[in-house]
Amino acid sequence: MAAICLTRLTILAASLLCLTRTDVLAQSAAPQTPEAKPEMTESCPGLVASQRSPVLPAAIRPGLAPNEARITYVGHSTFLIESPKLVRIATDYNDYVRSPVLPDIVTMNHAHSTHYTDRPDPDIKFVLRGWRDDGKPANHDMTYSDVHVRSVSTNIRDWNGGTERNGNSIFIFEVGSLCIAHLGHLHHTLTQQQLNDIGHVDVLLVPVDGGYTLDLEGMVEVIQAVKAPLMVPMHYFGAFTLRRFLARVNQQYEVEFAETPSVVVSKTTLPSKGKFLVLPGH
Repeated sequence: MAAICLTRLTILAASLLCLTRTDVLAQSAAPQTPEAKPEMTESCPGLVASQRSPVLPAAIRPGLAPNEARITYVGHSTFLIESPKLVRIATDYNDYVRSPVLPDIVTMNHAHSTHYTDRPDPDIKFVLRGWRDDGKPANHDMTYSDVHVRSVSTNIRDWNGGTERNGNSIFIFEVGSLCIAHLGHLHHTLTQQQLNDIGHVDVLLVPVDGGYTLDLEGMVEVIQAVKAPLMVPMHYFGAFTLRRFLARVNQQYEVEFAETPSVVVSKTTLPSKGKFLVLPGH
């Protein structure tokens, strides 16, 4: 009996030692997250979801028909948009939340450091900043393969309580048969001229935090003015913020919760009336 107990104790000790070593190795192998800058901590609390939704590796992602686009929510304000010819676009590309594959095109905005980086991967073909250092509109208008990207400038609040003119761009992506608009870090409602410049939108990527960007009523006004049939929330910091926004809009718009962070969209799959599709992650 004593020998059996001794054997069991020996096995238990070996198991605990193995678990301890595994834990140490896991901690030492964990990637180091860049230290958050003060403005990020103050203005973007809870920036990354504690548990990321799985994203299919590029090698096993199914192909797209010529009229389709794939939209994957990476987190915060970053989406990976893929075209039928496998052009990859990452929105609000930054040092904290990045797509799982190297994009061909990245867009950025200047509100704070979770929406841009000064150190983009050098292998990215096109880096489109949504602002200019001279304060003039960015005015991007480019075509690469089967993707057309253009921008419409808006203003943002600066850190001194003033206004940074043209510090944000609404990027519009023509992919497949679709027009996809990313509002960026929008701080004000849109003028008629800006709406005219944006034009028809099929899919609208909407910041819904209700304060760090535009307040809820202001964002609802923008949504109603753009009139996109499909809208995807972004830039929220947890379930409470998302629920607060959806409670405001769910009497006017259908709300659907997706099980995966990726969705394939085409003209034929667009809803007949305005709908919010919530992709997992924040």
